[in-house]
Amino acid sequence: MTQAPHPAVAPTLAALAQLAAYQPTDAADLADVLRSLHAYAAPNVIDALSDVLDHLADHATRAVAHGQFDGEHAGQVAEHLARMSSHLSAGAWDHLDRARADTGHYHGSEQLRTIDRYVPVDHPGVDVPAALRPWATAWLDYHPVDITPPELRPEGLPASVAEGWAQPYPSPLDVPDWPARWAAALIPFEVDEWGWPLNPTGRSGRSGRNLGAWGENQAADPIVIASHGADRRVLLIRRSDIGAWAIPGGMVDPGESAPATLARELREETGIDLADLEPVILTRTYVKDWRATDHAWVCSTVALYQLPDAPAARAGDDADDAAWWPLPDLDTLSAALAPLGGLYPAHRPLLAAALDHLAGHAA
Repeated sequence: MTQAPHPAVAPTLAALAQLAAYQPTDAADLADVLRSLHAYAAPNVIDALSDVLDHLADHATRAVAHGQFDGEHAGQVAEHLARMSSHLSAGAWDHLDRARADTGHYHGSEQLRTIDRYVPVDHPGVDVPAALRPWATAWLDYHPVDITPPELRPEGLPASVAEGWAQPYPSPLDVPDWPARWAAALIPFEVDEWGWPLNPTGRSGRSGRNLGAWGENQAADPIVIASHGADRRVLLIRRSDIGAWAIPGGMVDPGESAPATLARELREETGIDLADLEPVILTRTYVKDWRATDHAWVCSTVALYQLPDAPAARAGDDADDAAWWPLPDLDTLSAALAPLGGLYPAHRPLLAAALDHLAGHAA
């Protein structure tokens, strides 16, 4: 049974719902409505709501003054309002998450523990038709589910930061260095009008983050292939998070280069040290990682190591197993792994790139 919103939250949620549903027909009317919504805001739930509404009201008023508020502009403002209401909803709930740790913040705060806006991290997300996937296509009724796990919500984030794998920003609005992140990105991406990064592949049906950083999370994936012809084998690990067989690899640490990450992850996950070898960089690409959302995703530097023989491998960090598998072709490999957890789907195109490279150099 769905829990009713806590009284301290209900006014703000009502305001956000009105924002999401509002269809502007006149800029002056829009400015008036935005200002009137101040009455709905609960300052002790999200103080920033008032400031954002002021900003949007000023934007609408300026549009009137410059004669920019036509039918097309009205539709754009409506979409912006819908997106902003989603962001504000997330902010309101994050504020509540913080309040849960302070039993004196609200009267009856025990009731706050029954409120939950999140879904499991493996939720597939709302269905996104192909025609509505691009961010440039307006979709006013788009309401992605939030898959942020407890360890990345405000109450759990400090511990994850202390463990060294998560950045300390509850919201993209807290990230101070977006220009530097744009410059360093493997795949260009945009940030919307309110500072939220947008997945470069479009809408995913899921919001929040289940990765260490907002926006692009850079990874490095070393593909290690031993021998050739009928004896060709590939080094894979069985991932401890989802049980699938995958290329060893992981996230680039702050200040670390991708080549250094390739060697480190290979050593940590398989016990094989190839730091003295220079791999072939196959591609720098977006990876269809199972943790990706609208606002956090993975892009990887993919490299190929070729060895004459297969050294012994042992499972290490983040791996339940490590082994060499025959690789005559991808279909044969997939069939062999199917009853044992399967081949991680996101890595199939990366392995295909390696095989294409080998075929090109054999010709």
